[in-house]
Amino acid sequence: MSMVEVSPTRIQVACDLFSGTPRTIRAAGDVIPVLELERVRDESRAYPVATGPRTIFVVRTPSARLRLSFTHRDRSWAVVGVDPIGSPVRLAA
Repeated sequence: MSMVEVSPTRIQVACDLFSGTPRTIRAAGDVIPVLELERVRDESRAYPVATGPRTIFVVRTPSARLRLSFTHRDRSWAVVGVDPIGSPVRLAA
């Protein structure tokens, strides 16, 4: 399947202290482990003025591939894309 764009849903992400890569995702009361970091896209040089710079991470979890957005201005994480592998990931709070 291909990545499906979703409306940005705020989440909490625990990152590695040394590399800054996502390790676990907390969404809707569930803790979801990150199995693999597939891609990183740094958008700190070209970005909309209204939203500010951000970094996009594509990660693999046990049930889905997720596109995570980290906005540097307000230091927040959001899920912006989902590619379900098996059972759907519950993202609503």
